[in-house]
Amino acid sequence: MALVIAGERSGVGKTTVTLTLLASLCRRGISVQSFKVGPDYIDPMFHQHVTGRACRNLDPVLTSEAYVQECFARHIHGVNYALVEGVMGLFDGVSPPKDCSQSKIPNPKSKIDWASTAHIARLLDLPVLLVLDCSRLSGSIAAIAHGYSSFDPRIKVAGLVLNRVGSDRHLELLKDALEPLQLPILGILRRGDNITIPDRHLGLVPTAEISQLDTLIDSLVQLGDSCFDWEKLLPLLKVETPPLAPTLIKKRGSEVVRIAVARDRAFNFYYQDNLDILESLGAELLFWSPLRDTNLPDKVQGLYFGGGFPEVFAQELATNQAALNAVRKAILSGIPTYAECGGLMYLCQQIVDFENASWQMVGVLPTTARMGSRLTLGYRGAIALQDSPLLAAGEIVWGHEFHRSSLSEMPTLALFKIGGYNAQILDTEEGWRSHQIHASYVHLHFGARPEIPARFLKHCASYLNKK
Repeated sequence: MALVIAGERSGVGKTTVTLTLLASLCRRGISVQSFKVGPDYIDPMFHQHVTGRACRNLDPVLTSEAYVQECFARHIHGVNYALVEGVMGLFDGVSPPKDCSQSKIPNPKSKIDWASTAHIARLLDLPVLLVLDCSRLSGSIAAIAHGYSSFDPRIKVAGLVLNRVGSDRHLELLKDALEPLQLPILGILRRGDNITIPDRHLGLVPTAEISQLDTLIDSLVQLGDSCFDWEKLLPLLKVETPPLAPTLIKKRGSEVVRIAVARDRAFNFYYQDNLDILESLGAELLFWSPLRDTNLPDKVQGLYFGGGFPEVFAQELATNQAALNAVRKAILSGIPTYAECGGLMYLCQQIVDFENASWQMVGVLPTTARMGSRLTLGYRGAIALQDSPLLAAGEIVWGHEFHRSSLSEMPTLALFKIGGYNAQILDTEEGWRSHQIHASYVHLHFGARPEIPARFLKHCASYLNKK
């Protein structure tokens, strides 16, 4: 058993509830593995800070249903408790794939809840703890709870968390309204508890940038000790470990390939599974900082720049001319380079930030990344238009975009032709393929496609031999 934390919509307090549960469990000395539904990078950072264990993303669009099940089964081994934080509202997802013949479960009851929290709960056969925002509600809370608990009979709502309760009288009205439903109230958070996690233009501020994070976690522990019914919650969180499923990824070979991975406050959007898969295929990952380090690690054969917030740290990145020069020199020498979103921006000539200030970057891509108010968000289907260190021309991948920047120029021949999820037509060209660069706004998860990182490592392995 494990428990899925779901909300009736975005913004109801799922992350606060999740972190409160994790913090309270860990402070009791209990080992707990967390998971996050969907493609999010930042919530898992908070999970990992609290638990000391890498949070795993469960996303059947970016991977597959089989990979979601295998990933969950593999990572609950050796822990006492497990918890899955949902995404958006319980049934908020996308349309099912056009061909559901490979699905492990019947087509969703709703035609729009594929890859939703409900989909993952069904796929893993887990009960749901439903978080309800009780502000500006009293008796109507019963209608909401009834609707969510009865909409899909395959979903078991094990209990409720009442969030933003205003007063003792307010709580009494809520309990009276909910009593006929016989849904256990397993947590009560008061409006006055007022624990706020700072955010900005792409969601929460990452953990590395919050100076008082441990103080915030201490507050969550105190809140958790007083607001949850632990006698009823602990059995729901307790792991019943199934037989360990065989991994879908081949173990590393004899050859070690040295990959420099940019990781600091500017670049920290990495799926832990991607890093693990690279290592399992033979990579030695050497983490370095484009903000602080003046050179690349020694004898590297490939570069990996994940996403993040280079626009926030553009001045610091531009000031570190030694790092910019080292990256430029390596790329011009033909080193295979994978850059996604923030990494793509770093390779441009300039970043123009939200204050319209321009900052010099690596400059190997003849374009400028300019920040704006428009949010580009969603799953993407993409077909490679040419060979790259990761893909062969004609290959199709699923990815995710999440950014507020745009590029001033695009190449004559783009890396990808892309479209929205389940789009009939792929009509937008995107991404750069020059030198040995694969650079795109599209984030990829390697979970169900280990041949992609394997191709990258094959290119990297031959790099030093060509110099």
